[in-house]
Amino acid sequence: MLIRQDRGFEHAIPSEITPSHVYSRRREFLHQLAAAGMLATSASAWSQTTPRPGKLSALNSSVSTLSGAQATETVTPYKNASTYNNFYEFGTDKSDPAQNAHSLKTRPWTVEIEGLVKKPGKFSVEDLLKLSPMEERIYRMRCVEGWSMVIPWVGYSLSELIKRVEPLGSAKYVEFVTLADPKTMPYVGSRVLNWPYVEGLRMDEAMHPLTLLSFGMYGEVLPNQNGAPLRLTVPWKYGFKSGKSIVKIRFTENQPATAWNKAAAHEYGFYSNVNPNVDHPRWSQASERRIGDGGLLAKKIKTLMFNGYEAQVGQLYAGMDLTKNF
Repeated sequence: MLIRQDRGFEHAIPSEITPSHVYSRRREFLHQLAAAGMLATSASAWSQTTPRPGKLSALNSSVSTLSGAQATETVTPYKNASTYNNFYEFGTDKSDPAQNAHSLKTRPWTVEIEGLVKKPGKFSVEDLLKLSPMEERIYRMRCVEGWSMVIPWVGYSLSELIKRVEPLGSAKYVEFVTLADPKTMPYVGSRVLNWPYVEGLRMDEAMHPLTLLSFGMYGEVLPNQNGAPLRLTVPWKYGFKSGKSIVKIRFTENQPATAWNKAAAHEYGFYSNVNPNVDHPRWSQASERRIGDGGLLAKKIKTLMFNGYEAQVGQLYAGMDLTKNF
């Protein structure tokens, strides 16, 4: 298994960031992603007997040292990470996305870049895959509801795409708009949220090396229920900040109005950093349970500030009152 240990990114060595075996398998990954586009058109629902989207490399669930971790942690089993999801376009129950997301068509797929950039335009998934070498990164992920996972993602830093489109000096935020297609997403149109689902980051958050544009997980093509064909992964924030199935990236001067902030501003702030010292109005955020480690009977563990990535991202919020900017 690849074990990736971060050193703060100040003086990263290329060979430490992207292993050579990931470079060599990039062509294989492209072919598998194309195949996954055909699999996504299948009418059969996802089940444990349905073939997984496509193998990139062997990866087992052994103990690994994670960036920002105080101790070794076990990677969440693929079965749990791919069947216990929040993806409200396919249902509000955790099992709904795995059952319903087979209807999502991931090819053709275009991401539109617009707003305050010198080089706006449209990128196909194939364009984006060729933009930068892929990396495998093991990230701790925390949900606002109190559960967490440890997931190996495949992708590259979002900053690679941002640098390519050349934002203007007036661009302060990056807005992410996700697909809202009632034909392939049965719960789009429900009253639980305003559609499409929109998320946003401050420019320095979006440019941080930890912010990942993800195309796969567990060495495989990203499953539909996990946000295929591409999603955001921001490991120091609660999971809902990592928008799935992105179709538009917009650069703005003003802070975007994001989905959960619009739905319940007193519960879901724009920043949504993992902060055990700021409780959700309806539950504590001081502890969490790892999915795959005993379910509801699993022993709770202490939630770490910024999900354990304080050394890497804490400086982004220096001087801010994190009880108000939650």
